[in-house]
Amino acid sequence: MFQGRVPQSEWTRMRCPFQEGDFPGPVKYGYINVGRVLDGPAALQGRDVFCLYPHQTLYTVPESAVTPLPDGIPAARAVLAANMETAVNVLWDAAPSVGDKISVIGGGVLGSLIAYLANRLPGTEVQIVDPDDGKENIYQSIGLNFCDPDQALGERDIVIHTSATQDGLRRCLTLARNEGRIIEASWYGDREVSLPLGQDFHSRRLQLIGSQVGMVSPSKRSTHSYADRLSLALSLLSDPALDALFTHEIDFDDLPDRMPDFVANGSGVACVRIRYPDTVD
Repeated sequence: MFQGRVPQSEWTRMRCPFQEGDFPGPVKYGYINVGRVLDGPAALQGRDVFCLYPHQTLYTVPESAVTPLPDGIPAARAVLAANMETAVNVLWDAAPSVGDKISVIGGGVLGSLIAYLANRLPGTEVQIVDPDDGKENIYQSIGLNFCDPDQALGERDIVIHTSATQDGLRRCLTLARNEGRIIEASWYGDREVSLPLGQDFHSRRLQLIGSQVGMVSPSKRSTHSYADRLSLALSLLSDPALDALFTHEIDFDDLPDRMPDFVANGSGVACVRIRYPDTVD
């Protein structure tokens, strides 16, 4: 969105709640916002809530647009809720089983949360694969086994791709076992991807499955609403170890100047948290 690379075919589908402007830009875009209710229903007055709203210091939304944070989930960690919600949906699509060998290619915030959840399933062997060894301490803090792409283990039951790179997806094809599942959770914008599907892709009967958070996974759609999925995601943020994913913070007023640098130089960067002013006049 920031780089103006939304394909025209997606200009309508990629609109977010409360977006202002139209693609390719300029747009006010965003959907990860945690704040405190200053005025509203008595049950919400003074409560910290999550809202799918762009970066803004003060706004008014319907009561139905906010989700109160569960007890024990600090606001500073709750900004991971949207990524955790995506991680939940990806794992619903991947359908891992007890004892599965799982690799996650791409160790950004989403990949880390997917691997974190998968690692909590009984008997699973989870490996997170990323070329940026500057984030190794992050992975260790949340209990993940890390390696660079050249050292990745093969014969995996499930390979989940989140790096949004052609090389990453091609590597997934080599790591999956025969009849293994490859879950593509990346979004490439206007970039095209080339894959060697004329080699052993068909003879090995590999499955390539697209996953996207815009719809609840078909396996859960009859039992879970969007609100259910978000509530579940928030409840899964109780572990203080997840605070290791926050590698940088930016003051709200500094965001326009510093955002381009984070986009261009992502080494060692996981989640960049925006600090809002403490008070509102």
